[in-house]
Amino acid sequence: MSAPVFSIAASLDDNRLFQKLSRSAPDLKTKVLKNALQAARCAVTQGVDAPAKLAVIDYSLPSTEKRLWIFDIHRGRLLLQDLVAHGRRSGELTATTFSNREGSHQSSIGLFRGHESYSGKHGYSLRLDGLEPGINDNARNRAIVIHGADYVDPTWIDRQGRIGRSLGCPAVRREIAKQVVDNLKDGQLVFSYYPDQDWLNSSSFLNCDKGKIVSQQSVSDGNS
Repeated sequence: MSAPVFSIAASLDDNRLFQKLSRSAPDLKTKVLKNALQAARCAVTQGVDAPAKLAVIDYSLPSTEKRLWIFDIHRGRLLLQDLVAHGRRSGELTATTFSNREGSHQSSIGLFRGHESYSGKHGYSLRLDGLEPGINDNARNRAIVIHGADYVDPTWIDRQGRIGRSLGCPAVRREIAKQVVDNLKDGQLVFSYYPDQDWLNSSSFLNCDKGKIVSQQSVSDGNS
Protein backbone atom coordinates (compact mmCIF):
# COMPACT_ATOMS: atom_id res chain seq x y z
CA MET A 1 0.00 0.00 0.00
CA SER A 2 1.37 3.41 -1.00
CA ALA A 3 0.60 6.68 0.70
CA PRO A 4 1.39 10.25 -0.31
CA VAL A 5 4.92 11.13 0.73
CA PHE A 6 4.69 14.86 0.11
CA SER A 7 1.96 17.49 0.37
CA ILE A 8 2.18 20.37 -2.07
CA ALA A 9 0.40 22.58 0.44
CA ALA A 10 3.10 21.93 3.02
CA SER A 11 5.68 24.61 3.74
CA LEU A 12 8.47 24.74 1.20
CA ASP A 13 10.88 25.57 4.00
CA ASP A 14 11.81 21.92 4.44
CA ASN A 15 12.56 21.63 0.69
CA ARG A 16 11.79 17.90 0.67
CA LEU A 17 9.53 18.01 -2.34
CA PHE A 18 11.74 20.44 -4.23
CA GLN A 19 14.86 18.36 -3.64
CA LYS A 20 13.14 15.15 -4.70
CA LEU A 21 11.77 16.64 -7.92
CA SER A 22 14.97 18.51 -8.68
CA ARG A 23 17.00 15.30 -8.53
CA SER A 24 14.52 13.57 -10.82
CA ALA A 25 14.66 16.37 -13.43
CA PRO A 26 18.22 17.71 -13.64
CA ASP A 27 17.49 19.52 -16.92
CA LEU A 28 14.81 21.68 -15.31
CA LYS A 29 16.15 25.01 -14.08
CA THR A 30 16.05 25.38 -10.33
CA LYS A 31 14.30 28.76 -10.43
CA VAL A 32 11.60 27.43 -12.76
CA LEU A 33 10.85 24.44 -10.53
CA LYS A 34 10.77 26.67 -7.46
CA ASN A 35 8.34 29.04 -9.17
CA ALA A 36 6.13 26.14 -10.25
CA LEU A 37 5.94 24.73 -6.73
CA GLN A 38 5.34 28.17 -5.27
CA ALA A 39 2.48 28.82 -7.69
CA ALA A 40 0.94 25.42 -6.99
CA ARG A 41 1.22 25.85 -3.23
CA CYS A 42 -0.31 29.33 -3.37
CA ALA A 43 -3.19 28.03 -5.49
CA VAL A 44 -3.91 25.28 -2.97
CA THR A 45 -3.86 27.71 -0.04
CA GLN A 46 -6.38 29.85 -1.93
CA GLY A 47 -8.86 27.03 -2.48
CA VAL A 48 -7.73 25.07 -5.53
CA ASP A 49 -7.91 21.31 -4.96
CA ALA A 50 -4.47 19.88 -4.23
CA PRO A 51 -3.16 18.18 -7.37
CA ALA A 52 -1.63 14.76 -7.64
CA LYS A 53 0.32 15.81 -10.76
CA LEU A 54 2.11 18.99 -11.78
CA ALA A 55 3.29 19.81 -15.29
CA VAL A 56 5.97 22.42 -15.95
CA ILE A 57 6.65 24.05 -19.32
CA ASP A 58 9.72 26.25 -19.68
CA TYR A 59 9.10 28.50 -22.69
CA SER A 60 12.48 30.17 -22.20
CA LEU A 61 13.98 27.06 -23.82
CA PRO A 62 13.92 26.51 -27.59
CA SER A 63 11.34 24.12 -29.00
CA THR A 64 14.12 21.71 -29.98
CA GLU A 65 14.60 20.86 -26.29
CA LYS A 66 12.40 18.67 -24.12
CA ARG A 67 10.85 21.54 -22.15
CA LEU A 68 7.76 19.79 -20.73
CA TRP A 69 8.01 17.92 -17.44
CA ILE A 70 5.20 16.07 -15.63
CA PHE A 71 5.67 15.19 -11.97
CA ASP A 72 3.88 12.86 -9.60
CA ILE A 73 3.58 15.11 -6.53
CA HIS A 74 2.52 12.39 -4.12
CA ARG A 75 5.53 10.22 -4.88
CA GLY A 76 7.95 13.01 -5.67
CA ARG A 77 9.07 11.66 -9.03
CA LEU A 78 9.28 12.57 -12.69
CA LEU A 79 6.77 10.84 -14.97
CA LEU A 80 7.67 12.36 -18.34
CA GLN A 81 9.94 14.86 -20.07
CA ASP A 82 9.25 15.66 -23.71
CA LEU A 83 8.81 18.19 -26.48
CA VAL A 84 6.01 20.76 -26.48
CA ALA A 85 5.03 23.34 -29.09
CA HIS A 86 4.37 27.05 -28.70
CA GLY A 87 2.09 29.36 -30.68
CA ARG A 88 3.15 30.39 -34.17
CA ARG A 89 3.02 34.10 -33.31
CA SER A 90 4.97 33.62 -30.09
CA GLY A 91 8.22 33.12 -31.96
CA GLU A 92 10.15 30.84 -34.26
CA LEU A 93 12.63 28.59 -32.47
CA THR A 94 12.00 30.18 -29.08
CA ALA A 95 8.81 31.76 -27.75
CA THR A 96 9.27 35.39 -26.75
CA THR A 97 5.76 36.89 -27.00
CA PHE A 98 2.68 35.75 -25.10
CA SER A 99 -0.98 36.69 -25.08
CA ASN A 100 -4.33 36.09 -23.41
CA ARG A 101 -6.19 37.46 -26.42
CA GLU A 102 -8.44 35.39 -28.66
CA GLY A 103 -7.09 35.12 -32.19
CA SER A 104 -3.54 36.03 -31.18
CA HIS A 105 -2.15 32.57 -32.03
CA GLN A 106 0.27 33.06 -29.16
CA SER A 107 0.96 30.91 -26.13
CA SER A 108 0.03 32.00 -22.62
CA ILE A 109 2.12 31.78 -19.48
CA GLY A 110 1.06 31.26 -15.86
CA LEU A 111 -0.79 28.62 -13.89
CA PHE A 112 -3.48 26.49 -15.53
CA ARG A 113 -5.73 23.71 -14.32
CA GLY A 114 -6.40 20.67 -16.50
CA HIS A 115 -10.09 19.88 -16.69
CA GLU A 116 -12.04 17.54 -18.93
CA SER A 117 -10.60 15.28 -21.61
CA TYR A 118 -12.45 14.95 -24.91
CA SER A 119 -12.04 13.68 -28.46
CA GLY A 120 -11.96 16.45 -31.05
CA LYS A 121 -10.35 17.41 -34.35
CA HIS A 122 -6.90 16.79 -32.87
CA GLY A 123 -7.90 13.49 -31.29
CA TYR A 124 -7.76 12.88 -27.56
CA SER A 125 -7.27 16.29 -25.94
CA LEU A 126 -7.47 18.16 -22.64
CA ARG A 127 -9.18 21.47 -21.97
CA LEU A 128 -7.25 23.95 -19.84
CA ASP A 129 -8.56 26.70 -17.61
CA GLY A 130 -6.21 29.58 -16.92
CA LEU A 131 -6.21 30.63 -13.27
CA GLU A 132 -4.49 34.02 -13.63
CA PRO A 133 -6.76 36.98 -14.46
CA GLY A 134 -5.50 38.98 -17.41
CA ILE A 135 -2.67 36.52 -18.03
CA ASN A 136 -4.28 33.26 -19.13
CA ASP A 137 -7.90 33.26 -17.90
CA ASN A 138 -9.19 33.41 -21.49
CA ALA A 139 -7.71 29.99 -22.25
CA ARG A 140 -11.02 28.15 -22.49
CA ASN A 141 -12.56 30.79 -24.73
CA ARG A 142 -9.46 30.62 -26.90
CA ALA A 143 -9.68 26.80 -27.06
CA ILE A 144 -6.19 26.47 -25.60
CA VAL A 145 -5.92 22.72 -25.07
CA ILE A 146 -3.30 20.02 -24.81
CA HIS A 147 -3.42 17.79 -27.89
CA GLY A 148 -1.22 15.65 -30.06
CA ALA A 149 0.17 17.02 -33.32
CA ASP A 150 2.19 15.61 -36.21
CA TYR A 151 4.43 18.69 -36.21
CA VAL A 152 5.70 17.95 -32.70
CA ASP A 153 8.27 15.52 -33.99
CA PRO A 154 12.06 15.35 -33.71
CA THR A 155 12.33 14.84 -37.50
CA TRP A 156 11.11 18.43 -37.94
CA ILE A 157 14.19 19.61 -36.08
CA ASP A 158 16.48 18.01 -38.67
CA ARG A 159 14.53 19.58 -41.55
CA GLN A 160 13.64 23.01 -40.16
CA GLY A 161 15.77 23.58 -37.11
CA ARG A 162 12.70 23.54 -34.85
CA ILE A 163 9.46 21.65 -34.33
CA GLY A 164 6.22 22.98 -35.74
CA ARG A 165 4.07 25.58 -34.00
CA SER A 166 0.45 25.62 -32.87
CA LEU A 167 -2.26 28.27 -32.74
CA GLY A 168 -1.39 28.78 -29.09
CA CYS A 169 -1.91 25.31 -27.68
CA PRO A 170 0.83 23.40 -25.84
CA ALA A 171 0.75 20.59 -28.39
CA VAL A 172 2.73 17.39 -27.79
CA ARG A 173 3.82 14.36 -29.79
CA ARG A 174 0.90 12.17 -30.83
CA GLU A 175 2.64 9.15 -29.33
CA ILE A 176 2.44 10.62 -25.82
CA ALA A 177 -0.80 12.64 -26.07
CA LYS A 178 -2.90 10.07 -24.21
CA GLN A 179 -0.32 9.73 -21.45
CA VAL A 180 -0.12 13.52 -21.02
CA VAL A 181 -3.89 14.04 -21.06
CA ASP A 182 -4.62 11.20 -18.66
CA ASN A 183 -2.01 12.46 -16.21
CA LEU A 184 -3.25 16.06 -16.24
CA LYS A 185 -7.04 15.79 -16.49
CA ASP A 186 -9.51 16.23 -13.63
CA GLY A 187 -7.87 19.14 -11.83
CA GLN A 188 -4.11 18.71 -12.18
CA LEU A 189 -1.95 21.82 -12.52
CA VAL A 190 0.12 23.08 -15.45
CA PHE A 191 2.69 25.85 -14.93
CA SER A 192 3.97 27.63 -18.04
CA TYR A 193 7.06 29.73 -17.43
CA TYR A 194 8.80 32.60 -19.17
CA PRO A 195 10.99 35.23 -17.46
CA ASP A 196 8.49 38.05 -17.97
CA GLN A 197 9.28 40.42 -15.12
CA ASP A 198 5.83 42.04 -15.04
CA TRP A 199 4.21 38.65 -14.54
CA LEU A 200 6.84 37.41 -12.10
CA ASN A 201 6.38 40.52 -9.95
CA SER A 202 2.58 40.70 -10.12
CA SER A 203 1.34 37.10 -10.24
CA SER A 204 -0.79 36.36 -7.21
CA PHE A 205 0.33 32.75 -7.29
CA LEU A 206 4.01 33.66 -7.27
CA ASN A 207 3.69 36.34 -4.61
CA CYS A 208 1.05 35.12 -2.18
CA ASP A 209 3.56 35.14 0.67
CA LYS A 210 3.96 38.87 0.04
CA GLY A 211 0.29 39.54 0.67
CA LYS A 212 -0.92 39.47 -2.92
CA ILE A 213 -4.06 37.38 -2.64
CA VAL A 214 -6.01 35.71 -5.41
CA SER A 215 -9.72 36.38 -5.12
CA GLN A 216 -11.74 33.32 -4.12
CA GLN A 217 -14.01 33.91 -7.09
CA SER A 218 -11.23 33.71 -9.66
CA VAL A 219 -9.82 30.56 -8.09
CA SER A 220 -13.17 28.84 -7.75
CA ASP A 221 -14.31 29.60 -11.29
CA GLY A 222 -11.00 29.08 -13.06
CA ASN A 223 -11.97 31.67 -15.67
CA SER A 224 -14.94 33.82 -16.56
